[in-house]
Amino acid sequence: MNLYSLLQKRTAESGPIRVGVIGAGKFSSMFLTQAVDQPGIHVVGVADINVPKAKEALDRTGWPAERYAASSLDEALATGGTHVTESADSLLTHGRIEIILEITGNPIIGTYHALTAIDNGKHIVMVNVEADCMVGPILARRAAAAGVVYSMAYGDQPALISELVDWCRTVGFDVVSAGKGTKYLPEYHYSTPDTVWDYYGFTAEQLATGDFNPKMFNSFLDGTKSAIEAAAVANGTGLIPMDEGLHFTPVDVDELPQLLKEQEKGGTLSRRGTVDIISSLHRDGTEVARDLRWGVFVTFEAKTDYAAQCFAEYGVKTDDSGRYGSLYRPYHMIGLELPVSIASAVLRGEPTGTAHGFHGDVVSTAKKELRAGETLDGEGGYTVFGKLAPAHISLGHNALPLGLAHGMKLIRDVPKDQMISWDDVDADESLLAVQVRRELENEFRAEHLAATA
Repeated sequence: MNLYSLLQKRTAESGPIRVGVIGAGKFSSMFLTQAVDQPGIHVVGVADINVPKAKEALDRTGWPAERYAASSLDEALATGGTHVTESADSLLTHGRIEIILEITGNPIIGTYHALTAIDNGKHIVMVNVEADCMVGPILARRAAAAGVVYSMAYGDQPALISELVDWCRTVGFDVVSAGKGTKYLPEYHYSTPDTVWDYYGFTAEQLATGDFNPKMFNSFLDGTKSAIEAAAVANGTGLIPMDEGLHFTPVDVDELPQLLKEQEKGGTLSRRGTVDIISSLHRDGTEVARDLRWGVFVTFEAKTDYAAQCFAEYGVKTDDSGRYGSLYRPYHMIGLELPVSIASAVLRGEPTGTAHGFHGDVVSTAKKELRAGETLDGEGGYTVFGKLAPAHISLGHNALPLGLAHGMKLIRDVPKDQMISWDDVDADESLLAVQVRRELENEFRAEHLAATA
């Protein structure tokens, strides 16, 4: 039975899926606009530390005020309405909420929310990719042990890329690379919240119309978000990042099979079976003609001569050899597609992508010359950007994960463009996220050492 039929059957037999939403940003707003008239999904509660902001999000996305006027979660469950609260814990611990959407984007608090949801027997859709790429393998294992689903968010690019990889492997092609497009120039790595709007070309009038967070937008521009999403894909698929990180090669979609293959075969990749990001801009700033800025892709190789012959017969765009092909999706609709993850987790017990191992990491990298005594300001800020690295390089350098770089004080100088290590900062070992990350590093360091012995 297909997912929509399962959702209809569930609704008719026992009512809609009962959902708790934590975080009221752009992603949650996109989901809420879909959920307002979706009879199969009941948003029981929305939690945010800024309750007026959460109510504004509901209002902006088409919710009548009476729909979110419930004074408690119990009232919301009884009436079919929604309760808006500042207490995430009330959603995480309520016995009748089935699934949590963690949409804060904060990796430290997101780790706590995920573990608390799991401990309370709730499925969790981790829209918080920042936390997922930092400690996702541990969270996924804890969820499996508890008998609940820990899932990537369908509509966000990591889940869609993982889906393409799964398709590719299931039909029997060799995966060569997988990734997404973005707008990129090398200078963007050093962008700050002060420069981000000029790079995007947004006007003051445009910025006044919506929820535009300069640090969040800057994390997309400076390469951090690309590294985060690529690491999540690596951990969810087993693809291994290149030692040098992401290339951001300018690529037309028709060039995918030719360029996103191994260097020895005439492509750009230093490793087969990897993740990469392609740019919608040439290095001189001009636009790529048929770019994939908003989309995702996979490149693959036919295993047999007959499969390659079929590529030719059915008009598959290939490289010069005729053996390498690609599949891409030109758009992703982020929160608008999130109901797929909700239905899949609750009705099928299946994630739309999940972390299976520690293969890629996002390491904190200095945007400028940093001095002892400075405090790092994390993703999209003034001090660091995130760079993708294979796990063995991150572990070998004792790298500080980008997700923990907010609020950490430096105890040593760090040159511009250098990877920041745990030894460079005064880490707060009492933080739950730090403890879970230490658990991941200790476990996988032993695993990687054993693999290279």
